Amino acid sequence: MINKQNNKLGWLFASPYIIFGLVFFLGPLLWSLYLSFTNWDLIAPTYDFVGMDNFKKAMHAPGVQASFWVTYKFMMLFVPLVIVMSLGVALVIQGLPKFKSVYLIGFFLPYLSSGVVASLIVQGFLSYNSPVNEFLRKTFGLNIDWLGTPLSALFIVGLILAWKFTGYYALILTSGLESIDKEVYEAAAIDGVTQGQRFWKITLPLLYPALYTTLILAFGVTFGIFTEVYQLTGGGPNFATNTWQMEIFNQAFTNLQAGYASAIAIMASIVTFISIFVIRKLLESWGKRNGWV
Repeated sequence: MINKQNNKLGWLFASPYIIFGLVFFLGPLLWSLYLSFTNWDLIAPTYDFVGMDNFKKAMHAPGVQASFWVTYKFMMLFVPLVIVMSLGVALVIQGLPKFKSVYLIGFFLPYLSSGVVASLIVQGFLSYNSPVNEFLRKTFGLNIDWLGTPLSALFIVGLILAWKFTGYYALILTSGLESIDKEVYEAAAIDGVTQGQRFWKITLPLLYPALYTTLILAFGVTFGIFTEVYQLTGGGPNFATNTWQMEIFNQAFTNLQAGYASAIAIMASIVTFISIFVIRKLLESWGKRNGWV
């Protein structure tokens, strides 16, 4: 039984996080919800209540509709790519005899790097006069506008994100691999289990908790993409990379429609919550169906 003194001590230790959540999460959320029913332009001291007009307008706006679909396009590209890359890195590092931590830190560094800097490097690398494009033009006669073509722009942003997050997810997966009892593999080797069978029948099922975590994190990333898109494409071409965050930024700080942008933010939050909830249930169902949970 927890006594009152311990209960108060628990609340005391939890109070910094509770205060932080109230000030920096709940407060802005309620303020954004309030603004979504107004036509505030971010500058004027006065504004009017417009009810559900912002939400009705957003439902039919090309930019908002594009943001909805672009998120899932990034999801289909980024999630499989980053999971395969991070799992590959984790398997390689787990098989190293020593200096595993050094290699993990090396792969983790891109996650700590600035998205702006990485985007600027890629932008210069893919510019018209870059060595890559010069080589393609002179050798194959190809003149590719990497960031001006919808499919290639989507792929490049997804590739940058995969490069950035691979080390982070590999860290989680490596931890999961290290937790697997080596005696299981020894018993499998005695029974003549092949490398392929070992991965699908032993490693993957026992790695499910770590894999579940990385998948949820990876799916969540696709709903918050902004820096790379802002720096490289600005949401273009023709809304091909226009994410939720990009649309909210444009409406709030470019078009100065803070009330309308707040409505889009609320819609984005609802879509994100529902999507992650459905994805979680599907992953849990997948694990239970295979007997991994």
